This record gives sequence, structure tokens and C-alpha cells, in this order.
Amino acid sequence: MIIGVIDYGMGNLFSVEQALKRLNCEVVVSADPSTLAATDALILPGVGAFPDAMKRLSETGLDQFIRQQVDAKKPLLGICLGMQLLFEESEEVAPTKGFGYFKGKITRFSGESEFGKYRVPHMGWNTLEFQSLPTWLENKTLPESKYVYFVHSFYGANIDREQLVASADYFGVEVPGVVQAGSVCGMQFHPEKSGEFGVFLLEQWLNGVEVLAC
Repeated sequence: MIIGVIDYGMGNLFSVEQALKRLNCEVVVSADPSTLAATDALILPGVGAFPDAMKRLSETGLDQFIRQQVDAKKPLLGICLGMQLLFEESEEVAPTKGFGYFKGKITRFSGESEFGKYRVPHMGWNTLEFQSLPTWLENKTLPESKYVYFVHSFYGANIDREQLVASADYFGVEVPGVVQAGSVCGMQFHPEKSGEFGVFLLEQWLNGVEVLAC
């Protein structure tokens, strides 16, 4: 199985690549559409600001490539900023349209709640609570400990409940942690940095890809 990691200049590519290799995947890190098109599934990582990321994807033509691949039902996983780019829009820096695979708007944590002020960014370990199970988690026994590692100042708000797989609570804010729509999946946290449970989720997603690729 070959996994393509989309390199548009704004991703933590090394950690994702190494995590995939530890799970016995052949990994291709590339910005070339023809190279990425030959893979079984795609991962869209991301670190930085939403408008900058969408601009880079547009300038390289990778935005249209991603749309074509999703239209062809190729599995796509967005991680951290990569997940946020898959929503309809973001208010970060300036209003910017995203891919629109997930309903909702990327909004900044206010830093204030009925419990008082809280720290932004949401950084550190938090527990995922599952609202539904995508096909790649069906009939799987989830580990008892469901801690994953987050680092972000913006989150998906006004989401489609049917697309929500798992969320985390941060001072009363429901933070979408895993979302799924058709062949498109998003993880707000970093599965490759989230210990045993993060590796478990990444491995199960890959197992689902392998079934589709066979």
C-alpha cells in the first residue's frame, strides 16, 4: 500500500512520514500531482495559517488535484491544519474559503467561558469522546485510554453532527477531533504524536484504506 503525503510547504512532513513507515506503509512525499495520483490514499498535513495554506495549494494547483482525487473516491486524511482546510471557511487572519467537505466554520477559541478565562492555544493531551464510528472503526475494540495530543488556536464550529466522529471538551467548547464525510477524514490532533491511541487510530484508518485498495 502506497500513501501519498501532500507537500505544499506547510506541513510537519517528517513525523507523519516516519509514523507511516513504522506502520509498514510505502510513503511518497511529493508536490507532484502525477506522483501523488499513483498512490492508494492521500494525507494532507498542515502547520501555520489557513489563508497561507489555501494560497499555496492554489498556486501549485494542488487544490484542484485534491478535488479531483476526492471526486474519484480516493481516501484523504487531513491532519491538524490539513483537517481545518477541509471545512467550508475560516476566520483566521481573514475570511477564507476552504474545500467544503465538512460543514462548519473554523473559529478562534475565545479564551473565556463560564468557568473563567482559559489558555489559547488548546495545547496538550485531551480525551476523545466518540459520537459515532466510521467504517474503519466498526467492529474494533477501542483502547480504554483515548488521550490524544492537540496544538491549535482554531476549531471547527457549527458543524454537521452527522460528520462528527469524536470530540474533546475544552472549557465547555466541543472541539471536533475526528470528522468523516465519505472518503474524506480529518483529525484535529496529531495522531503521529499521540502515543498508543494516536497510532491505533492511524493504523485503523490505514487498514480501511487497504481494504478499499484491494
